Order: sequence, then structure tokens, then C-alpha cells
Amino acid sequence: DRKYGVKSGIPIAHAKRKLKNLDAVFLPVDKEYYNKVSEKIMNILRGYADIFEQVSVDEAYLDVSQKTRGSYLDASELAARIKDDVFNQQKLTCSIGVGPNKLVAKIAADYQKPDGLTVVKPEYVLRFLSPLPVRRLVGVGRKTEQRLETLGVKTVAQLARFDIQKLVDIFGRNLAAYFHNASLGIDEDPVEERGEPESLSKISTLKEDTNDIANILPVAYRLCEEVHKKLTQRQLVFRSVSIYVVASNLDAHSRSKTFENPTSDLQLFKDTIKELFEKFLAETDIQARRVGVKVSNLDKKEAMQKQLTSFFGG
Repeated sequence: DRKYGVKSGIPIAHAKRKLKNLDAVFLPVDKEYYNKVSEKIMNILRGYADIFEQVSVDEAYLDVSQKTRGSYLDASELAARIKDDVFNQQKLTCSIGVGPNKLVAKIAADYQKPDGLTVVKPEYVLRFLSPLPVRRLVGVGRKTEQRLETLGVKTVAQLARFDIQKLVDIFGRNLAAYFHNASLGIDEDPVEERGEPESLSKISTLKEDTNDIANILPVAYRLCEEVHKKLTQRQLVFRSVSIYVVASNLDAHSRSKTFENPTSDLQLFKDTIKELFEKFLAETDIQARRVGVKVSNLDKKEAMQKQLTSFFGG
């Protein structure tokens, strides 16, 4: 509860300390389920964007300037459709901020949580930002907020008026420039697709603890198919395959194999997973509670094809 100092984003250990003498219930975290829902929602968002940038499991930036032809009315209507789509498909609300850049959009998205929609046109940026506490600016944490308060700076408007040379003396040139520009709603950072992941993986909890390969393989093969589907969608190939085993005592174990040449072959993926699990189970008497599969050393399929074409002189 916020009145006890517990809020979103703080470490669970801190929350437990703050609620030590209270009747508090901490529910277990199901990261696998969170990631699965996140992926579905991100796929919805991606379909609306000219350029899509996911920054965390529950946050993304969408450049829709081409799709809306720069119209903030169209952008507002698009945001409302996105909210409807997310709710209808996943039964979850979300908050969206529409602005001329990532900084303003991020602050706008946080402005009316939960289930908010805030639109800030370029001509209203300063009016929107000025009364806000400096803590609302991205990158201003509690310590920076306290430091600014000692300088008499509590609002974004006060930060915008503050002598930039004094900011440089206190925070250094780069941070001072950022604080000054942010207080004016200036942000040149573009929305851009992130690079390809270094690996793709899936993990699942077994129905019961086991070291029987016959119980493990069907689950592992299903995970292989889910990972391979992602590979296909992203046109990726892999060189390394790994298995994960979380034992009944929660100890984690892994085994890997790397191929000489990249591949995207599903059957080879499954055969290698089977080989790794058989070898692992023969070497130990561990009872597996969770199992996972991973591919790594990824590359674009087209890059591999270009390399082959070049090699054969075609």
C-alpha cells in the first residue's frame, strides 16, 4: 500500500521491510506468464506503429507520424483504438501518452494512470510540463530530486528557468544539458527498432517433478516449436542450442551444443534438445521441476544467404 511506502517498482525486499509488522500477503511471481501476455500485447502495438520500440515488458514507444499524417486528432483516435484492442483481446487496461517526442509521450502516459489517454500537442508542451514536479522527468530519481530541491527547484518550470551554468557546475555538462532540454520538452532521441536478441528461449513447469525422459521430451518439443516460430517470424538462424533444468530444490543446470554452421532446422533443434536431455539425465539423478530450451548465436537468415552466395561466387 502506498501509505506505507510500498509502490510499483520498488524491490520486494524493501516492501517486506516496510510491511514487516503488518498482515501483508506476497503473491508468487509468474514471469513466464507475464512475458507471454506481454508478447501478445506488444504484437498488438507493433501492428499500429510505423516504427516500434519495446523498452521493457510493459512499455513501448510507437512512431505513428506517417500513419496519422502528423495529425494529433488521428493519433488520439488511434490511441483509443489501441486501448480498445488491448482490452478486448487481453482484458487489460493500459495508459497511453501522445506527444511530439518520446520524453513528452512518456510523461503523458504516466499522467493519468491507470487506463489513461493524455494528448500533448507541441504548442501545449510547456503548459503541460511547467507545473509538474521535477521527479516526473525521465532520469530524475529521488536523490536528484532532493538535490534540486536544495537549489530551490521543485517544478519543471523552475528547472527551465534555472541558470544552466550552475547546473553544469553541479551535475556536469551532459546531465545539465539533458535536464535543461527536458524541462523545455526537447528530446531528439528517435523511436527506433531494437537490435535482434542475442538469444531466444522458453521455459515451462512440469506437471510433476521427474527425471523420466518420456515425461520431459513432450514439453521440451513444444517449447522448441514455440521458439522456432519466433525464429521464423524474425527470419533468424542459430548456431547454439541449450537446455535448462530447474531441480526440485530450485538449483539450476544447463547443457549446450554449438554447430559449425548456422541453421534454422526445427528437426535438428529437437534432435539436439533430446540428445542434451538424455546426456544430462544419464549423468545425474536430479528430479526436474522446470525445463527450458534456448537458441543463441543468432543471425539474420538473409545475412547467412548472402555469405553463402558470396562464398560460392554466385
